[in-house]
Parts: sequence; structure tokens; C-alpha cells
Amino acid sequence: MSKGRDSGAAAGGAAAILLRYLQEQNRPHSAQDAFGNLQREHGLGKTAVVKALEQLAQQGKIKEKVYGKQKIYFPDQNQFPAVSDSELKVLDNEISDLSSKVQTLQQSCRQMELELKDLNGSMTTPEMIKEIEELKKDCANYTEKLERIKSAANHVTPEEKEKVYNERKLYCKEWRRRKRMATELLDAILEGYPKSKKQFFEEVGIETDEDHNVTLPAAV
Repeated sequence: MSKGRDSGAAAGGAAAILLRYLQEQNRPHSAQDAFGNLQREHGLGKTAVVKALEQLAQQGKIKEKVYGKQKIYFPDQNQFPAVSDSELKVLDNEISDLSSKVQTLQQSCRQMELELKDLNGSMTTPEMIKEIEELKKDCANYTEKLERIKSAANHVTPEEKEKVYNERKLYCKEWRRRKRMATELLDAILEGYPKSKKQFFEEVGIETDEDHNVTLPAAV
């Protein structure tokens, strides 16, 4: 058989496959849709699909509609028996029931996906056992450390602790008082000083708390 006859036979086979597929589906398809749905099962190439659809449309076996740059193909509806209003109503009810079932299944799937996500984020039983063992070791170490602290002889008594806090409070109060006095004195001098405050400090050799990154504790 010649190459031309082989090509024609292949095109005829593609046309038969596409005609049967469109009639079974009975809904609009683009060439890309048909190619994507049939390529894996029948091994049809994109070019063969396009040519077969155009051939079927020219022969009047299917209908062709153009929407912008895209062509849509669907079977001639005259070949199908007429459907009565009662039959359409039955089909509408079936569609409504199936849509409801789909929504229920989708909701169930979403719920299961959330549960699966939670399970994937949870620890496995071996991981939990390992974590518990590590926590037990930490607890034992902290308990031992606490016992050593309790048994130490150099504890600070509450009285000694209170004394240290009172002394700190006293020293901070005096620090704050002297700093305020120094600030007031320097401000009085700077009122008649012709240069800047920074230059005055440099000439006199004054160092501030800020120069040494020291912050006066807040009053309690």
C-alpha cells in the first residue's frame, strides 16, 4: 500500500474514533479537548485530530462553531430522539440529586484531607516513645540539680536577699539625685557658654552614663 493510502486510512480511522467519541459524550469539544482525552488510549496525534474533526464537519457528520480563535465540535442533535418535557424533568431531578451527592462527597473529602493533614503533622508512636524518654531524662537531670541546690550550704537567706535589694534601691536613688543635680548645674553653665554642649563636655572631660552605655534603673 502506498504512503498516500496509508495516510488516508489513518485519517479515516481517526475520524471514526472521533465520531464515535463525540456521539457517546454528546457535548461540545475543542480539538485540544478531544486530543487530550483520546491521545493516551488511541495514540492520536494533534494534527490527525484536527484534520479528522474538520473532515467530519465538512461531511456534515458533526457540527462546528467558531468562538473567537477557537473551534468547537459537537454531534448533530437531529440524530438523537426527541426528549419530552417529562423526560427532561426526570433528567433535571437526576442531575440535582447527583449534584447534591457530589457536594456531600466533596465536603467529606475536605474533612478527610484535614484529618490526614493533622495525622501527618502528629508524632508517630515510636517518636512519642522517644520524646517521653528524653523528657524523663530531662526531668531526672533537673531533679538532681534541684537537690544539689537544696543541699548546698551557701544559701542566701531571705534577710540577706532583702538587705541587698534595699541597698540597691538606696544606691539607685542616690545615683538619680546626683545625676539630677549635675544636670541642673551643667544646664546653668551652658546658658552662658558660647559653644555647644558636646564641645563643653570634651573640654572639661565630662563622661556621661550614655557614653558608657549605662542606663539608670527605673524607680520602683
